[in-house]
Amino acid sequence: MLDDEDSPIHPLFAGAPSSTEFKKLRKRIVRETRDAIEKYGMIERGAKWLVCLSGGKDSYTLLAVLHELKWRGLLPVELLACNLDQGQPGFPATVLPEFLEKMGVPHRIEYQDTYSIVMDKVPAGRTYCALCSRLRRGNLYRIAREEGCSAVVLGHHRDDILETFMMNLFHGGRLATMPPKLVNEEGDLFLYRPLSFVAEADCEKFSRAMNYPIIPCDLCGSQDGLQRQQVKQILDGWEKNAPGRRQVMFRALMNARPSHLCDPGIFDFAGLELKSGDETDFSQNLPDLGPTN
Repeated sequence: MLDDEDSPIHPLFAGAPSSTEFKKLRKRIVRETRDAIEKYGMIERGAKWLVCLSGGKDSYTLLAVLHELKWRGLLPVELLACNLDQGQPGFPATVLPEFLEKMGVPHRIEYQDTYSIVMDKVPAGRTYCALCSRLRRGNLYRIAREEGCSAVVLGHHRDDILETFMMNLFHGGRLATMPPKLVNEEGDLFLYRPLSFVAEADCEKFSRAMNYPIIPCDLCGSQDGLQRQQVKQILDGWEKNAPGRRQVMFRALMNARPSHLCDPGIFDFAGLELKSGDETDFSQNLPDLGPTN
């Protein structure tokens, strides 16, 4: 169904480049998004999703792909786009409403001045991300409940997940990252990341080719020396020296072996037992000494 280039498309894809390169890019992103949705069981037929739109390249990609899947009958859920205007000075408040109206996308624009709270509470020289994220997430959960949504859908991609894993490893002392599917602490909302299999570079190529009106983040995105930026530089270096390294690392996150880690909370090391003498085949443990004369 996705290979039918002559079939109708959602207005979000109207004016898309006709090059073979872009068609391959679009199909790859749509396929990877659909794979993540199916693999992690995100679809509840008849559900309503709150699709968070920041105005960045990732959220535009998310919005377009989800509407493409819905347009083609592959995503049987209701989609409501939502932008949270956090009161940042100079934020172009008319860009997203005008874009969404033009595209015929159901949406809600919410104004909450979290910017002033972040600037007041975070000491000079400290990063804003943690508090900003908590305030934003709380408002999005509230909006989802008010709109009757069962899920809040975010535009985090594969590289975001890898960077978070590395940050937790280096700075948090734990093996953890952003999961593709999560239930909030209150237990009443899902949190989905359908772009979990999609590379950041593909999101950038896609949104640039579609000429979406990108809005940069002037709060946390303007700070130097962020831990995430440092981790990104490390991953960029590895990827340059060994292309495909990011994808190998992501596959590792999907192939965890608790018995080969060190956490007794997820594997019963104390309960390990040897086989009885009658059952043990010691020949399997002998080294290969080569042919004998």
